[in-house]
Amino acid sequence: MGLAAVTAGRPCIGQDKGDEKGNPASLYAPDEIDRAVKSGVEYLVNAQRENGSIADRGHEVAMTALAIMAMASIGVEPQAYSTAGRSMAKALDFVLQRKHQDAQGYLGGRDGSRMYGHGITTLMLTEMLGMGATVEQNKQIHEMLVNAIKLILSAQDVSKSEKLKGGWRYTPTSRDSDLSVSVWQLMALRSAKNDGLNVPGESIDEALKYLRYSYASPLNRDGTPRNKVTGFSYTPGTHHPSFTMSAAGLLAMQVCGQYDSPMVEGASEWLMQHPPKANERFFFYGVYYFAQGMHQAGGKYAKKADKMVADLLVDSQRSDGAWLARGGEERNVGAVYSTALAVLSLSVRYHYLPIYQR
Repeated sequence: MGLAAVTAGRPCIGQDKGDEKGNPASLYAPDEIDRAVKSGVEYLVNAQRENGSIADRGHEVAMTALAIMAMASIGVEPQAYSTAGRSMAKALDFVLQRKHQDAQGYLGGRDGSRMYGHGITTLMLTEMLGMGATVEQNKQIHEMLVNAIKLILSAQDVSKSEKLKGGWRYTPTSRDSDLSVSVWQLMALRSAKNDGLNVPGESIDEALKYLRYSYASPLNRDGTPRNKVTGFSYTPGTHHPSFTMSAAGLLAMQVCGQYDSPMVEGASEWLMQHPPKANERFFFYGVYYFAQGMHQAGGKYAKKADKMVADLLVDSQRSDGAWLARGGEERNVGAVYSTALAVLSLSVRYHYLPIYQR
């Protein structure tokens, strides 16, 4: 599909109208949010290395892919007429180097990002398909993407127990599954299917089954949840919803078109009652899913999430345009990771990335 097919008629930066009375959706006016995301992208451009990668703490391919998506989310295209566009084209060239994908199509081996990185990079490629800076770059995107999708499908086919079928975990041969890794693969498959690539419908259906098993409420015989308001768990059967996994599960269900599912309504309500906190574990990761999922849920969910995300993120941006986690695992991943996720979280209202459109 690519960006060009979906940007016509979409609101550009600076066109957010706020709520129905014309008031800004948060403490920050639209132009302040615009400046924040532009500054964040400038940080990513300045973080680019000579080899084209955009990374500061390892996992070069995955981090570069995440940075490319962040740029694309505010309308940057890999073209020569802007600094960000040139940076984006160079970053794509880095990702597309043949050495980054093995003979099986795996993109998470060389940089150590495992299936997380594979899903992130594959999703980026689906969103950039047809948007390359040159004909040759578009050809390379397609070739890498076809093999990456085959890898996701083969990893899904690995023999697993009933409640783990349809999901993914850390390696292509993992015999178990978790929701965090699975969401990236599912979004990549769904985006690839939107692009017209060969993705069997059964693969999406199997992933949806796994998603439903990951819902924290026990299910009735007809598949409906017993508890109307709850979230998603890291693994099936634990029945302990977390903020991050509930937000991830919500977005994954929506990406698959399950907008009317009781699990979508239940997770949206649960997230209203358990919103993100500044000291949240995996804060940037969770807020990214929260921003996207609640925005798609619309109404009161979008209104609350849009306000909270802006208030949490704009206030915590550094003077150089970056965001950095306060501590824990996320701080160790680096500023490119948190900055890219922050930009993706704040850019939901621009509607540029096809995968996040309802």
